[in-house]
Amino acid sequence: MIRIKLPPEVETRLIEQAQARGLEVSAYIEGLLEEAVSDVATSVRQPRTPEEIRAWLDSLAQFSDKIPPLPDTISREWIYQGHD
Repeated sequence: MIRIKLPPEVETRLIEQAQARGLEVSAYIEGLLEEAVSDVATSVRQPRTPEEIRAWLDSLAQFSDKIPPLPDTISREWIYQGHD
């Protein structure tokens, strides 16, 4: 078990945030810590290889031929067409 001492204002904010989410404070803090730890684990990921980058870019471009072309001039009317 880990115990930490928090400044009163931090403890108050954590309690308020947990209550706003309908959670027990301990469950809310546990979720925050799990998220923080998983973020650290993913941020240490090895750089992508050129092959991985190419595959990712190809997947993004897969349906690019389905994107309609933009008009020569973008107007307010064009942006809000159909929003009466």
